[in-house]
Formats: sequence, structure tokens, C-alpha cells
Amino acid sequence: MIKNRRGSNRAKALLEEIGFDEITDIPMDIFAAGLGATLIEEKLPNSDGKIIRGNSKTLIKVNSDIEFEERKRFTAAHEIGHYLLHDKLDLEVHNETSNTLNWFNTAENQAKKGIQEWEANDFASELLMPEAVIRKAVYRKKFSPDLVKELSVRFKTSLTSIIYRLLSLNIYPLFVVFINNGQVRYWSKSDGYWIKIKEITKLPPPEDSVAQEYIDGKYEFLYSGKEKAQSIYKSTWFELRDDEDDCDFFEYCIPYKQLKTIISVVWEE
Repeated sequence: MIKNRRGSNRAKALLEEIGFDEITDIPMDIFAAGLGATLIEEKLPNSDGKIIRGNSKTLIKVNSDIEFEERKRFTAAHEIGHYLLHDKLDLEVHNETSNTLNWFNTAENQAKKGIQEWEANDFASELLMPEAVIRKAVYRKKFSPDLVKELSVRFKTSLTSIIYRLLSLNIYPLFVVFINNGQVRYWSKSDGYWIKIKEITKLPPPEDSVAQEYIDGKYEFLYSGKEKAQSIYKSTWFELRDDEDDCDFFEYCIPYKQLKTIISVVWEE
């Protein structure tokens, strides 16, 4: 399958045009202004972000009630992606919600608007976490929840964005599951990662999974520090071959109580 790289290619070209390897230390409102758009924060009921296209000016709004600055930054970068990529959006006023900003929903959607959301996310991901820079940042480092946190601070973007970036660049062999309202909605794995996934889509996660612990725990944070990487069996999420013994894997969950979602990451050390 040929992947759509229009968004990341545009972000790479933009970084080259402005002569920056990354924009981590540049406030997003200043960055948007340099591109000819105005970015402001204000309360947006039922919306994370919004782009308003006029005849001569473009206004980008980010919901001031978003709790984490990293999410605000990704939302702004996503809207800038629309601004630079999509001259003919169906609506002059385009709203972003948790769904449109969610890789795991939009990746499945092949409708026209879904492709635009994919491209805007791909653009934001490359703009905030350039491939060359993130590969250098993880060089010779093992995957762990601490590394995800370290990269989140380093690139000023969310834990979820970091995980998806590592997955999409095939930097580590990872299996990532998106769970909403107690059911597996979507999963993805690194290319070439030869594991056989159990039938889990549209079903609750396995009873012995860490994800199910979080659901039972009402999406509260259950583990901290080194305990974020919980030991599980390979057979928890994967089918074993007839001649294969079970072995230790690890699972790390990021719950989002407000939306009843969990991102679960599974890997082998």
C-alpha cells in the first residue's frame, strides 16, 4: 500500500524553505503569523480548533480550555496544515474535534474529508517532530514509557503524538491499540513486525491486558515511574504458533478519562 505523504512532504519543504531543522522553540502564534495567518486562543464549545478562511486573511483558533499545551500546539500545527495544503476545503469555517485530531479514527476514513484530516495530521507530525531530528534523538535508546515522556518534553507535543510518530517511522517494533468506551476500535503495528494479532476489533481488550485494568479502574492513572511498563505475556494480545512458547512482553497505557479512551502500546524488550 502506497502511503499518502503529501502532508509530511509539505512540512519538510516548508522547514527547508525557512531554513530550520525544527520549530520546537518557536511559539505557534508567531510561526503562523510568519506564514500569513493569525492564530488566537479562545473558548470553543465542542471544538479543539477552527480555521476560518476569508477572502484575504485566515484566522486559526485553538480552544483555550485544552488542558495540555502540547495538545494546543499539535492542534495549531494541524490547522496550519489545512491552511497550506487545502485551498478548497468544503467549508470556509472548518472545526476540529477530538475525532478529526485522532490518528486512529481518521486513518480508516478514506472519504475526502478523512484524507484531508490525515494529511493535516501528517503535516503537523513532521512539522513538530521532523523525521531526521527524532531519529537522532532516539539513537541507541530502548523504547520505554520514560523515553516517550522524554521525547514529549523535547518536542513539546503529546505522548500520543510521540507514540504514533515512532510507530509510523518504524523506529521500534510496536503494536498500538486505540480503545474507546471499553472496545478496541483500531490497532496498528510497525511494518514488518511479524506477530499474529488476535481477533480484537470491536471487542473488549483481553481480560489479562493492562488496558482492561484501566477500564476497570475507570480510566484513572494506575501506574507511575518504571511501573508504567507492565509485564504481560505475548499470548495476551497475540496468537502463538503451535511450536512457540509464551514469553514476556510489556504493555504501557495512556488513559484519557474525559473521552473514555486508552492508547495501549505493546512491545518486546
